[in-house]
Amino acid sequence: QVQLVESGGGLVQVGGSLRLSCTASGRTFSDSAMGWFRQSPGNEREFVAAISWNGRSTNYADSVKSRFSISRDNAQNTVYLQMNSLNHEDTAVYYCADSHFRGANWQQDSYDYWGQGNQVTVSA
Repeated sequence: QVQLVESGGGLVQVGGSLRLSCTASGRTFSDSAMGWFRQSPGNEREFVAAISWNGRSTNYADSVKSRFSISRDNAQNTVYLQMNSLNHEDTAVYYCADSHFRGANWQQDSYDYWGQGNQVTVSA
């Protein structure tokens, strides 16, 4: 059974930074792309960032490009999301997800397994 366990969320001030981690178990981690999505109250879940199976290709939503960075360590079965210059609009529950594709894709229906979600709150 595939499990994705997230950590690293919390409360941060505007302009601050956080790093989310997501550790996978139950399948060969390096076989698939990984992604991060987020959902804020009253909004649909949206794509944030994705990374290919080997880490050589990444994809970002326009709203986070140049501020967020996704990376992975296949030896540790872990994917990371480094978030810098955070603002109020970044407040959301963040989810990591495991894709059945190898490429860094943004489409939610290409992701089969999801983490439990991790709250990130950006305050003044």
